[in-house]
Amino acid sequence: MWQRSVFVGLLALALGYLCVLGPELPPAALRQLSASLLGTLRRARSLEARTVAAWQAAIVRPARGWARVAVGVNACVDVVLSGVKLLEALGLEPGEGKNHAVLSSGQDLREVFAHFMERGAAAERFFSDAEAFQAIARTASEHPAAQLYVGGNAALIGQKLATNPDLKILLCGPVGPKLHELLDDNVVVPPESMQERDEFHLILEYQAGEQWGRVRAPAANRFIFSHDLSNGALNMLEVFVSSLDEFQPDLVVLSGLHMMEGQSKEMRQRRLMEAVASISDIPTDIPIHLELASMTDQDFMSNIMHQVFPLVNSIGLNEQELLFLTQSASGPHASLASWSGIPDVGVVSDILFWILKEHGKTAERASDLTRIHFHTLAYHILVTVDGHWGNQAAAVAAGARAAGTQACATDTIDTSKVFLKAPLEFVTSHTEAPSKISLNPDEPVVHWHREGISFHFTPVLVCKDPVRTVGLGDAISAEGLLYSEVYPQ
Repeated sequence: MWQRSVFVGLLALALGYLCVLGPELPPAALRQLSASLLGTLRRARSLEARTVAAWQAAIVRPARGWARVAVGVNACVDVVLSGVKLLEALGLEPGEGKNHAVLSSGQDLREVFAHFMERGAAAERFFSDAEAFQAIARTASEHPAAQLYVGGNAALIGQKLATNPDLKILLCGPVGPKLHELLDDNVVVPPESMQERDEFHLILEYQAGEQWGRVRAPAANRFIFSHDLSNGALNMLEVFVSSLDEFQPDLVVLSGLHMMEGQSKEMRQRRLMEAVASISDIPTDIPIHLELASMTDQDFMSNIMHQVFPLVNSIGLNEQELLFLTQSASGPHASLASWSGIPDVGVVSDILFWILKEHGKTAERASDLTRIHFHTLAYHILVTVDGHWGNQAAAVAAGARAAGTQACATDTIDTSKVFLKAPLEFVTSHTEAPSKISLNPDEPVVHWHREGISFHFTPVLVCKDPVRTVGLGDAISAEGLLYSEVYPQ
């Protein structure tokens, strides 16, 4: 670090010397020397500082922004604390990890937490035993290190959007007294959406390198579980849709479908059909964004893809959800069991392209889906069908910036607290003749095109010591939407 500082100081002296000698030098020589020294000075700055400076120039507000955004339908209170501390408080010893689709005991919790901690992966599960969950939730909420926050994808997106004073936000979901107290004053909650008791979700966080027995986390992340019947049954969906007539939003954000996994297969399928009918009632001139979350049932994921995707304009998802999606529908790279380290950009690009080609809007297909916001720890990609969305370079940069500020809990990116983890070189596909791209931090938003579909890629400046990881994906999607512009069709 000190070598760079000395180098920058010497360059500054050289530029000052040029200014003194300027009158004695030919103008062409002066211009060439000045440009050369300025270029060297720019390259001497850190990759992170150069990326932040380039983002500042790229992040501009859209010509036509949103004024009123309606968000629903999952909402709760998050109890956030260290997973290892909670498991120790529950008297659960470290052991081998094992995945479970549904949790029913403390033993299941111990095994599934170890399974995902070892992989550094985010996941969410339903806890089927109400009595056992209440006992665990009591221990968690009374722990001295526990913190209570707004929770649920919809509520988190609404809360993030509400920080913009020009926006009016409607939030519809199971809102209890504690959640209502935590919400921003700019968030309107319909009276029909209020309930007497809060739904609590437990978020067990772990840090990169943290140890629990023989398990060591390769990256910071979190494991979420709950026994949440209101959100699990999407109880507020019809209330949400009926409230749109009076609120008159110009954007709808929908999340919570993943919560239905805790229901029986028959109940889940019936409720999904009812959800499809309700979403179909939303006027077609109001764009809809669907935020996905962790799921385990491939048939259910496939049903959502075929029945819900055509009804929405945009979706947001992370690397676990993207891989599960292609596995559920036998898409490209479906044989890949899991990601190894940073997800390969070419593989991700192939799957995103396939989703829009197979389930997105075309001249022959009655689908509204034209946008996907993909986010992973090291980078983001925004993919759009040409002619439907604008300002996407700004939107993907804004989403990446939000990841860096929220994880580090800073108002602006502090380059001493973040690092560039994205690949500096990558290919754009593994299923067609690819382009090879070298990342330039002075132009960090990279664009490429494929059969009427545009890709916008940017790295993320990863927080070295994240303060809080929960809700990061929701904040990213909210910020990306805030800077996006939909073109009237």
